[in-house]
Amino acid sequence: MVTQPRMPCFKLGIRFNRPDMVKRFLQSGRSGFYCAVLKEGDVAADDSIDLLKRDDHNVTVADVVNLYRGDATNQDMLRRISELPSLPNSWRDYFRKRLWNPDD
Repeated sequence: MVTQPRMPCFKLGIRFNRPDMVKRFLQSGRSGFYCAVLKEGDVAADDSIDLLKRDDHNVTVADVVNLYRGDATNQDMLRRISELPSLPNSWRDYFRKRLWNPDD
C-alpha cells in the first residue's frame, strides 16, 4: 500500500454528521496522522512502515495544526506551509493571507 499524508477534510464532517467537525478537530490540537491511499494493498498488525520520501519543506502535520490554531508570529513556518504542494489551495491561501509581507 502506498499512502500520502493528508489533513482532515470535509469527509470527517460527513462521517460525524457535523459540518463544523474539521474546525473542532483542528482546534483540539490533536492532529493525529492521516493518509490518502494511492495504491491499495493489505496491511496487518505488526507490518512495518517504511518512509520512502520526506517533503523538502520539512513541515509536519502538527506544524500545520499549530499554526492554524495559533497566531501569525512564526512567519518562516507560515511561508513554508503556504508553499506546500501537498496542501489544498484553500489551505495555502489561508496561510498566505496570514503572512506579514507575502511578496518578500
